[in-house]
Amino acid sequence: MALTASMLFVGSAFAQAPAPAAAPENVSPLNVATYVDVQPASVDKGAAVLKAHRDVTRKEAGNLRALVVRSLFRPGQFVMLTTWADQKAWDAHLAAPGTVDARAKLTAMRSAPMDDRLNRALSVGPLDDPGVSGAVYAVTHVDVVPQGRDDAVAVLKVLAGANRQASGNLRYEVVQQANRANHFTVFEIWRSRAAFDANIAAAAQREFRDKLGAMTGALYDERLYELLK
Repeated sequence: MALTASMLFVGSAFAQAPAPAAAPENVSPLNVATYVDVQPASVDKGAAVLKAHRDVTRKEAGNLRALVVRSLFRPGQFVMLTTWADQKAWDAHLAAPGTVDARAKLTAMRSAPMDDRLNRALSVGPLDDPGVSGAVYAVTHVDVVPQGRDDAVAVLKVLAGANRQASGNLRYEVVQQANRANHFTVFEIWRSRAAFDANIAAAAQREFRDKLGAMTGALYDERLYELLK
């Protein structure tokens, strides 16, 4: 699954976490998927921190989109999806006091290090969120072997076009990781879980998975989420 789609530490925690991902200066817009895992006892607190951080992020210069989704099955798993005018705007966001504070709080309650994936647009549309009550969000990380990159780009674009026409689809976008071009994130919004499930059996979906199977470098990491309001 994907919608794999958007997501720096301080003090002693910094040494325990990976360095923030870097993207080429010319990526514009820059799409970021930030994966956040918090401990079960910190689910509500983590959600509150992410909501406040999302709201502040939306007001920052260069921000084009900021939303947070939460796993339907593991409430402590979140993805923050943001889009920025360019790398400079993202760098300024990371350095902002509000970001430093929010990430320090999330680090203190983490069950795994925060993971930022910086991406360039591959097949996307308008950034508006449909705001449909009960919608299901999917975020899928797609990893193919390096020599399969170009073929993966082709089949992902075909799938995106087909799924945008599918019954119940509200949004479908594909982005490509800036520093590892054989990694992709797919972000989907479906009107309901029933619509998402029905699409799994669609011919275009099955054809895509058959072709991807010949080039995949890791499991197709498809996860379902709900919008954190």
